[in-house]
Amino acid sequence: MRILLIGSGGREHAIAWKLAQSNKLEKLFIAPGNAGTSQVGTNVDISVNDFEGLGKLVLKEQVGMIIVGPEEPLVKGLHDYFLAHGELKNVPVIGPSKDGAMLEGSKDFAKRFMVSHNIPTARYQSFTSASVKEAFSFLETLTPPYVLKADGLAAGKGVLILNDINEAKKELEQMFAGKFGQASATVVIEEFLKGIELSVFVLTDGVSYVILPEAKDYKRAGDGDTGLNTGGMGAVSPVPFADSVFMDKVKQRIIVPTIEGLQHDKIFYRGFIFLGLINVGGDPFVIEYNVRMGDPETEVVMPRIKNDLVEVFEATAKGKLADVKLETDPRTVTTVMLVSGGYPGKYENGKIISNLDRIKDSIVFHAGTKKTDHNIVTNGGRVLAISSYGATRKDALVTSNKNASVIEFEGKYHRHDIGFDL
Repeated sequence: MRILLIGSGGREHAIAWKLAQSNKLEKLFIAPGNAGTSQVGTNVDISVNDFEGLGKLVLKEQVGMIIVGPEEPLVKGLHDYFLAHGELKNVPVIGPSKDGAMLEGSKDFAKRFMVSHNIPTARYQSFTSASVKEAFSFLETLTPPYVLKADGLAAGKGVLILNDINEAKKELEQMFAGKFGQASATVVIEEFLKGIELSVFVLTDGVSYVILPEAKDYKRAGDGDTGLNTGGMGAVSPVPFADSVFMDKVKQRIIVPTIEGLQHDKIFYRGFIFLGLINVGGDPFVIEYNVRMGDPETEVVMPRIKNDLVEVFEATAKGKLADVKLETDPRTVTTVMLVSGGYPGKYENGKIISNLDRIKDSIVFHAGTKKTDHNIVTNGGRVLAISSYGATRKDALVTSNKNASVIEFEGKYHRHDIGFDL
């Protein structure tokens, strides 16, 4: 099979790495890809939002399946574009329709969906600038900290958690004034849930589903969960508290009602559902839905999947996921993310990366990299993900940290304590 994978980050390199292990793969295209994906497939310089360009590539190269990595093209309707064009409509797309992608594209939509289908989540209300007084009144009914969420996509930056109510009111006004652009024209205010977070990933064909290995990622830039929020500084899988009792609650209270809710609402959904969960005293609540795999969680999930991934995606496309039994590696995988100096603030690209050939006992997934004539250079805030297996979480982290110290580029930084709170 000839497959097109859309995206350019660490998530896409991890998926490409896994796809490339399949005997069923004839050729893999990645649009636009990065320096790492070029080692396991063919990069094509087409934007993830250039639907016409992607369609032409699919026809020219006789691509038999499309796998969508990031959320933005799904929210903008990539799946619907392919369904609407005669020559493309029979090429299966792993990724939901535009309606389904609203689970991530609109936090207000997601919260209404959860309430409608009795899926446990924090108490909330949604507001616009026309209802700022009502928003202030709702804030006053809550106890701190106060959670403000931009309704639309804001590149992972649209959530504020504030301890002071006056600061919360001030930030709310700034959000309405365009702090996150059109994404915060509507703001969801919700009660704060105290607990420990984790990510659970589901792949569905619209009726059946498989649950992938769970993971926990770490957003804060500094050791001990200090510093600014980032796109993710590392991840670990499995998550110790996600035992069979907890995961059965996740399945019965969240996954099954989500799949049945999509069917009830007549929303076509074929692809990943990323459940951002919080464990509150042993009970799971949904913080957010995403409509794709997480990053850097994919970099610990993919190494733990034993199945042929092409076969799994074929079953998804054919509506036969019920026939798939997912097999997972029992070992722990820990990912440490190497980031550019200054990230998540200002940073410089184009720094030469050295010593990649000296890595032993780890898998290096490229996130923000680019190939030049003679070198691989940095091309993003999050540059490389170093993933390692271990009999224990500590063993895996030791290996990842050791190899993280081997790789060099100017301004390199990484956390040393991924999984510290487990």
